[in-house]
Amino acid sequence: MLTIATALLLAASPSIPNQKVLLSSERVLADKTGDVEVRRITYRSDGLSVNGYLAVPAQGAKLPCVIFNRGGNSTLAVLTDEQAATSLGRIASWGYVVAASQYRGAAGAEGADEYGGADVDDVLNLIPVLESVPRADTASIGMIGVSRGGMMTYLALTRTNRIAAAVVNSGLADLNLDDRPEMVRVWSRMIPDYAKDPAAALAARSAVHFVASLNKATPILLLHGTADWRAKPRTNAIDMASALLEARQPFRLVLFEGAQHGLVEHREEANRITREWLDRYVRDHQPWPSLEPHGP
Repeated sequence: MLTIATALLLAASPSIPNQKVLLSSERVLADKTGDVEVRRITYRSDGLSVNGYLAVPAQGAKLPCVIFNRGGNSTLAVLTDEQAATSLGRIASWGYVVAASQYRGAAGAEGADEYGGADVDDVLNLIPVLESVPRADTASIGMIGVSRGGMMTYLALTRTNRIAAAVVNSGLADLNLDDRPEMVRVWSRMIPDYAKDPAAALAARSAVHFVASLNKATPILLLHGTADWRAKPRTNAIDMASALLEARQPFRLVLFEGAQHGLVEHREEANRITREWLDRYVRDHQPWPSLEPHGP
C-alpha cells in the first residue's frame, strides 16, 4: 500500500504517457541533514524496476534539480542509506532536488548493468522522476558524476539538452587497459559483446573520443586529483580538457595537488567549487562567457 507521502510524489510522466515512472518511495531513516528529506525510490526505466534515491529540501518552491551519478558498478560503491543521506543530503541542503540511480542490476533492481550501455537510460529516466516532484523546477537541471558516474554523465550529455551544467568529479573519460589492465575483469564481464571488439567497446564509453557529440550548451566542470591512480589525471582530466578546448566546449578544469580519487584532501574546497558552479549555471542560468578570442 502506498503512503500518503508516496502518493503525493507519484505522477504520470509527460514523456511516458499513461505510465507512472516513480513506482515507490520510502523515507530513509539514516537522514541526518535535518532540513532535507531523503527517500529510497523505485522507478521505471525501459520497463525495468530500478532503485535509487530522492532528496528534497524541506523548504522552498520551484527548486532547481541535480541528477547524481554514482561510481562503481552493480557490486561496487552501491549507495547505502547512510551514504545517500550524506552525499545527496549535502547537495539538497544547497537548495536542490536531487535524484540518483543505483543503475539496473544493482541493489535488487531488475536488469543487468552494462557499464555505460543501456544503463545510461537509468540516468536519463531520472528526468521524468524529477518531473513527478511538485516543487522541482525541471527547467533547471544539473548533473554530477563521480568516477564511473563521470562516464555516465558524458554519455548522457550526448543524448539530452536538458542538463544546464555538469560536474565531473574524478571521472572516467578514457577507458583503456594501459592505465588499469586489471579492469578487463570488470569490462569483459559487464559490457555486452566486449570480446568481439574490446577497443570499440571502450572507445564508445570514452568521452575523449566523442567530445563533438556532447551538448554544446552544457558547461562542464572537471575536478580531479593529481595523485589519482584509479582514474589517471593525464588521460581522464588533462587529455579530456584538451579535447574540450579543441571542440570549443565550455568547461573548467580544476586539478587538486596531491589529491586521490575521492578528493578527500580537498573535499571542502571541491564542495564549494561544485556548489558555485551549480548556482551559477543551473540555479541562476548565467550565460557562459564568449569562447571567441578577445581582450586587449
